[in-house]
Amino acid sequence: MSAQNDRAGILSALVGFSLRFRGVIIALSLILIAYGVYQLNFAKYDVYPEFAPPQVTIQTEAPGLSPEQVEALVTQPIEDAIAGIHSVESLRSNSIQGISVITAVFNPGSDIYRARQEIAERLNAVQLPEGVEVPQMTPLTTSSSTVLMIGLTSEKVSLRDLRTVADWTIRQRLLAAPGVASIIVFGGEVKQFQIQVRPDRLIKYGLGLEDVIAAARKATAVQGAGFLDTDNQRIIINTQGQSLSPDQLGQTLVAYRNGTAITLSDLAEVALAPEPPFSAASIMGKPGVILEVSAQFGANTLEVTRSAEAALKELSPMLAAQGIILHPDLFRPADFIQRALHNVRTTLIIGAILVV
Repeated sequence: MSAQNDRAGILSALVGFSLRFRGVIIALSLILIAYGVYQLNFAKYDVYPEFAPPQVTIQTEAPGLSPEQVEALVTQPIEDAIAGIHSVESLRSNSIQGISVITAVFNPGSDIYRARQEIAERLNAVQLPEGVEVPQMTPLTTSSSTVLMIGLTSEKVSLRDLRTVADWTIRQRLLAAPGVASIIVFGGEVKQFQIQVRPDRLIKYGLGLEDVIAAARKATAVQGAGFLDTDNQRIIINTQGQSLSPDQLGQTLVAYRNGTAITLSDLAEVALAPEPPFSAASIMGKPGVILEVSAQFGANTLEVTRSAEAALKELSPMLAAQGIILHPDLFRPADFIQRALHNVRTTLIIGAILVV
């Protein structure tokens, strides 16, 4: 009973103080409300708080190498280079055919920007075999970085053209939206020029794969031709020799044999075909293309979602005219945030009414 009396006495004193100095209490309440509204305008919303320690992912493409070769020639040298960086807690790696993925995990509380700078400096000194691409750090994102998943399907457009639209139109526009860090595209068929060499013809003309590769590189490369100086001006020479179609590429000169020009089409089938697939996508049971939109580190998920959806709204008429069906919200974490805010708002209103 004494404890209950003490609590009742404290509550009575608080109520009495509030009634006696009601002007002060009202003023403090208004200040608190104003501060809450001010903070609400600058609040950052996300599905989950940042739960993972700072980490940096490094991807390196090594076309043609087996997993064992990728591990020995690519993954191991990169791990050796970055292992001694200050505050590195652990290293995880995955070596598969043609690609190496390394994740460096730093101690909690480490400055992620300084960590990325130190890794970039170490990567510049790594010596990798010829033909291996330059190691690339993936964009800086949060643990729950996906803000939107978009789908594309069509009854009129092929998967190859659908992927081309996704890579060169939609992806480029979304990357320009504020707060978007990266776009990962799944499914479809990536268009490329393919030189399908016929070994019997190489033997017939006494040529090797190196000759075919050298000719293809020259036919598809863009090189500056310099300039000419006159008495009045400097004239820039603009070259227009790049092959832009399979027919043009097939006419590329490889060698001369007995006064006869040997071209790529004499040695191989030159065609416009899809590259070997690394992913596939299905939307509502139909094959299509999926784009995964990731937000920048520390970005507001709601704002990034709205900016991405505004960009999609601009592209919708163009996609509809081509017969492409846009699925703009296959996965939309902003729905969870908005539902949670709605529930909190309703709870606060009901609580305020009960208190009054």
